[in-house]
Amino acid sequence: LHPRYVLNLLHETRKHLKQLPNVSHVSTCYSEEVTVCGDLHGQLDDLFFIFYKNGLPSPSKSYVFNGDFVDRGKQSLEILIILFTFLLIYPKEVHLNRGNHEDYMVNLRYGFAKEVMQKYKVHGKKILKMIQNVF
Repeated sequence: LHPRYVLNLLHETRKHLKQLPNVSHVSTCYSEEVTVCGDLHGQLDDLFFIFYKNGLPSPSKSYVFNGDFVDRGKQSLEILIILFTFLLIYPKEVHLNRGNHEDYMVNLRYGFAKEVMQKYKVHGKKILKMIQNVF
């Protein structure tokens, strides 16, 4: 994805998240279900498998992602792009909780910062800084 679009997505995501309370309350009734998952750790195939088994987020399909989206795997940035896009499209159905891997020092140690810099050599520092602002 072109860096301009990545930065725009990050800006809109940050703007949306700043409007939310620190604690989100997600409720269900008997006719609805919520898929709760976490620890994707940059494994895009795992996210695709979850969507294959449970369906994509939609007004009738809510998700709670319990952090640790990045690090270790090779496609952490793609996971963030997908999750942030669904968050903006379905703000009432997609909920993102921050994990310990959504931290700058952890990103330096476990590979996410390096991944961003490799994928976006020219704009990597700016993108990484904006991601840290979103986190």
